[in-house]
Amino acid sequence: MSAQQRTLARPVSLEGAGLHTGETVTMRVMPAPEHAGVIFIRTDLPNRPTIPATPAHAVDTGMGMRRTSLTKDGVEVQTVEHFMASLWGVGIDNAYVEVSGIELPGVDGSAAPFAEQLKAAGIVEQAAPRKVFSLREPVIVDEGESMLAVFPSPSFKVSYTLSYPHVALKSQFASFERNGHQHFDEVIAPARTFCLQEEAEALRAQGFGRGANYTNTLVVGAKGVIQNTLRFDDEFVRHKILDLIGDLYLLGAHLNAHVVAIKSGHRLNVKLLHKLAQARDAWLTGSLQSPSQEIMVGPQLDILQIQKVLPHRYPFLLVDRITSLTDTKAVGLKCVTMNDYFFRGHFPNRPVMPGVLIIEAMAQVGGILILNKGENLGKLAYFMSVDKVKFRKPVVPGDQLVLEAELVKLRSRTGQLSGKAYVDGKLVCEGELMFALAEESA
Repeated sequence: MSAQQRTLARPVSLEGAGLHTGETVTMRVMPAPEHAGVIFIRTDLPNRPTIPATPAHAVDTGMGMRRTSLTKDGVEVQTVEHFMASLWGVGIDNAYVEVSGIELPGVDGSAAPFAEQLKAAGIVEQAAPRKVFSLREPVIVDEGESMLAVFPSPSFKVSYTLSYPHVALKSQFASFERNGHQHFDEVIAPARTFCLQEEAEALRAQGFGRGANYTNTLVVGAKGVIQNTLRFDDEFVRHKILDLIGDLYLLGAHLNAHVVAIKSGHRLNVKLLHKLAQARDAWLTGSLQSPSQEIMVGPQLDILQIQKVLPHRYPFLLVDRITSLTDTKAVGLKCVTMNDYFFRGHFPNRPVMPGVLIIEAMAQVGGILILNKGENLGKLAYFMSVDKVKFRKPVVPGDQLVLEAELVKLRSRTGQLSGKAYVDGKLVCEGELMFALAEESA
């Protein structure tokens, strides 16, 4: 999976009837700029109102939550989960989605038609780093016999157990991992939506499921699937994973976690989505001060977020802000002022920032890069060696140091980085830094 954000190379259109409303709608998926996220646009309404695909706009529609809906200012877009899962599977971060009605096309009841069209349109990698959300502590929601638990993990994984009290619907278990040998478009995307025959009849009586038929919905009767055949022996549980992926992608970031699900549906998925969003917001605003908490990997970190990763404090915390953070590179700022403590004794009549502190500042940016990784949370990074260090220009009060650290090699106990420092675009210091990683309790 690319470390950069991605969008479509060109627009793509689809048409079909909504599974619940039965209304024929046209949707057009278009490229969007960095950090736009996914934004739905209702072209059938005056002023073309927009609805961002975010947790704040995901709602509990009741009626058994047979779908996931987004709403804003009284405007709604329904049944977004299959399309959102296809965006996740293809790796699209930013897209404008025009839709001519209240519900997205149901197509064949799976995510495969969406994914095929998106891939055919082509993918463009953008300059901004991809937004990734990791967590350090478990998050759990439950309701009756249903449960969702999210555990820390360096990559995304779903383990789902499905169980229905129905003679033709046996208990099923499936597990899917993003970085595993399975491919989303082959093993998850084609799995179609399903319901029991009695559920279908009840939905129809309430005015729902008007666009559903035996082709786009697996209807399970007393003797099995009616007028259709399964694409997989465990297609039911695979579709549950598809729904869960689509709902969780409303986070607006790629989740790194192991999600364990037992009989969950859209209602519980949305409940988990809101709880994860609340936890993320709390971590980002600094309301949780524990250094064991993980933060969202994104474009910038302020000083409170930096202090969650680094153990350094005044007077040896030498990074004021992180302006860019990816899996392999971090860029930070240090504003050099006359009030910095070291100027009192280091050439006080002609203040110059000590070279060793410039190296230390570069190393702290490198420490953020290494220690913010899921597998290194709670560890400390100690200097093992510095090599090929060169000082090219004095750094004085009033300068703003731009500090870059790029990962060269990372192992379980050591990390090697390339560091550079700039002032006004000119290189003032560079070197190679080697760290030893140790547990905080050691």
